[in-house]
Amino acid sequence: MDSQLLRAEELGIRLEFVAGLPIWEASPVIAHQEAVDRIRASIKKSGNNEKPCECLHYADIYVQFPDGSLKRPDVSIFCEKPIEREEAVTRIPDAVIEILSKSYEAKDLEIGVPFYLSQGIKDIVVFNPYTDEVLHYRQERWRKLSSPVKIKLECGCGCVV
Repeated sequence: MDSQLLRAEELGIRLEFVAGLPIWEASPVIAHQEAVDRIRASIKKSGNNEKPCECLHYADIYVQFPDGSLKRPDVSIFCEKPIEREEAVTRIPDAVIEILSKSYEAKDLEIGVPFYLSQGIKDIVVFNPYTDEVLHYRQERWRKLSSPVKIKLECGCGCVV
């Protein structure tokens, strides 16, 4: 892993590189982490799996995209287990979930969503813990929902958020 990223982590800074643009934010607060934990606990495999799937989800891991971008979704969901254990994951997540933090909304909505869509991620879910609003994006469409919601992910293996 890039030594700059590790040094930033030691200082309590989350550092990402998106399409050549360095982006940072402070480490999340407890309310943010509680939302991540609550959402991860709700991710299940539905009984109607169209194909075999592990429906694995990880919090705050580095994902390296084909263009060299490094991003840390709050939750990354994979239908197959990534092979990397000690470095950035190179498998593109089937879905990502971002939890909005105060003063960092633009990072997730204006930069994150278009970037994820351009990289072929099938489902992007953005949760606002202050309003309980959920935004669900797929290629060419999006919808606004109120929490709690059930979203069957487009990966086709039966993961439900």
